[in-house]
Amino acid sequence: MKTFLGVCAILSILIFGALAATGSTPAEEGKAQTLCPIMGGAIDKTAYVDYEGERVYFCCIGCKGTFLKDPQKYVDKMKSEGIVLDAAVK
Repeated sequence: MKTFLGVCAILSILIFGALAATGSTPAEEGKAQTLCPIMGGAIDKTAYVDYEGERVYFCCIGCKGTFLKDPQKYVDKMKSEGIVLDAAVK
């Protein structure tokens, strides 16, 4: 019985280790933008700007001006957090 339990334990470790090694993490998959890059509040999908082919949403239209002063700073920060921006609509 001890041998059976030992084999089960080893198999469990191997299986879960393999899943952890091959499974993707949320950062790799990316997550949708849900927070305003300026104020940190929930986004309003009617308040946005298209920047370099991507759409950045804000909590209010007032944040657009702050964003446009240094847009790359905010885009880089969001992407470093694993956020995948929507494509700009043409």
